[in-house]
Order: sequence, then structure tokens, then C-alpha cells
Amino acid sequence: MTRRFDLIAFDWDGTLFDSTAAIALSIQDAVRDVGGTVPTLETAKYVIGMSLQGALRHAAPDVPPDSMVELTNRYRYHYLKRQEEVTLFDGVLPLLDQLTASGHLLAVATGKNRRGLDEVLDSTLLKGRFDASRTADETAGKPHPLMLQELMAEMDVAPERLLMVGDTTHDLQMAVNAGCASVAVSYGAHHPDGFEAFGPLFIAHSVADLQQWMAGNA
Repeated sequence: MTRRFDLIAFDWDGTLFDSTAAIALSIQDAVRDVGGTVPTLETAKYVIGMSLQGALRHAAPDVPPDSMVELTNRYRYHYLKRQEEVTLFDGVLPLLDQLTASGHLLAVATGKNRRGLDEVLDSTLLKGRFDASRTADETAGKPHPLMLQELMAEMDVAPERLLMVGDTTHDLQMAVNAGCASVAVSYGAHHPDGFEAFGPLFIAHSVADLQQWMAGNA
């Protein structure tokens, strides 16, 4: 089958890594620690995919600016405590193997920072599987298109040849802003009811569902 896309860019948290609960609960705990109004679980999940600073500002608007460093540190403390609960979704490795075998380039486009992404790549079976990556602390955060634009420039791929895969409306809006196609996954942070407005080619309800679609359409 002729490839429709040359580069597949994956979000990380909630798309490849089952980390939604750990992130949302850690945001709640961090806000509680600094005396802010604790966001609902829905709000804490909504900000996943943004840069950490942007996510915390959105989730805790009543926390004063001079407490943001403390809030960030408390979030990291709580998330590190939960790291052992965070794992790859079942089927991720076979999916990546399939795409690599079919000649696709693979990238990560994530709201994580560079240090966080590198650490988790070093501690999983994903090290060396991606051709490029961008994190929110080294470029513009989602949904700004710069993250994808930089990946396309690095890999010499045109917008119509890149497919963005993500679990949030931030991912899908970023793809729209960059002039790229997208596929959404419903098993992550955002409820799929909000996906259709961004025109994803497909909404996958499991990694197996995503792999099957990729095999016939990517």
C-alpha cells in the first residue's frame, strides 16, 4: 500500500503513556498544598497536553504568580510519587513496530519538558524508536503549530504528509493550525465528544483500534 503520510507525530501523555490519572491527581494535590482552589478532576484532565506552566495557571487561576514556583515543585513531587503507576498502553510497541516496518518516520510532540521526556524514554522500551521530538519547554506549547512546524522542517516533510495523533483537543487544534491531518484517541484525557469540531480522520477507542486504522489508512 502506498503511504499516505511520511511522518506520524504522537502526543505522549494519554496517547502512548497511560498517565492521565497520575497527572490529574498530582495537579489537584499540588494546588491543595499551596492553598489554591482545588480544580475538579475534569479541569485537571483538560489541561493535560499544555506546557506545565500553562496547565497549572489554567487549573489554578487563584494561585498568585509568586507561588507558581512552589506549585510547580509540588506538582513534580506528587507526580514522581506516582511514576510507578504510569505505564505504556497495551499495544504501543507493536503499533510503533508496524509503522517503522512500513517506512514511516515517527516523532513525539508533547507538553512534557525535555528533561521529563528524555528520562521516560531512557526508562522504557521506547528509547531510539523516534526519529525526532519536540517538548513544550523548547518551542511553543500546544495548540500553537510551531511544534509540528519544527518537526516538519527537521524531517523535510510537507504538512499534507504529517499525521498528528493525540488524546486532547489541544493536539487536534495544533494539527489544524499547522495544516496537518489528525487522528484522535478517546482513551486519554479529553472526552471524545469535543473531537469532531477539529475534523480528525478517525477516533480510535484503543491502541488496537488505532493500529488497525493505521494499517489501512496511513
